[in-house]
Amino acid sequence: MSAPHAALAASPWVLRWSALLAPAARVLDVACGSGRHVRHLALLGHRVTAVDRDALALDPLRSLADVVVADLEAGTWPFSTQRFDAVVVTNYLWRPLLARLVESVAPGGLLIYETFALGHQSVGKPSNPDFLLRPGELLDAVRGELRVLGYEDGFVDTPARFVQRIAAVREAPGVATAPTSPPRYLL
Repeated sequence: MSAPHAALAASPWVLRWSALLAPAARVLDVACGSGRHVRHLALLGHRVTAVDRDALALDPLRSLADVVVADLEAGTWPFSTQRFDAVVVTNYLWRPLLARLVESVAPGGLLIYETFALGHQSVGKPSNPDFLLRPGELLDAVRGELRVLGYEDGFVDTPARFVQRIAAVREAPGVATAPTSPPRYLL
């Protein structure tokens, strides 16, 4: 896959965990940019809301999703009372927004988050620590609110980057969430 096409491909992390979504789930793609995950999720039949501050990048997504042009760093959170079956965030970090993102996950819903982590400055941009997750930061963000289904923090080689990623569910009251895979036993 050539580099321009690779940039349009959905993240394997998002592909893996979005497979757990019920049909026609309500999904919020935060700081969606050109919409690689919006496209993937809409093609699966989900009802997607795409939010980004770049109106030009959002224009081609209007036929696939509800589009919201908003500066999430300077403005107010445009989804104050809404809850989503999934909140998807990739390659974006604005720490003041972390609690809002967790709050926006509906009972039974997922948070699927993947972005750059400390160490990334050694291989590329972003290199500013303000935009790199500290060790365990996503775990801290969901602690006491969501149950972690998957978590990784480390180096990925294609393309070379340091990432932290989490998939976590807000368990519905009185409903235990089934394991996502059979248990593995170490002998």
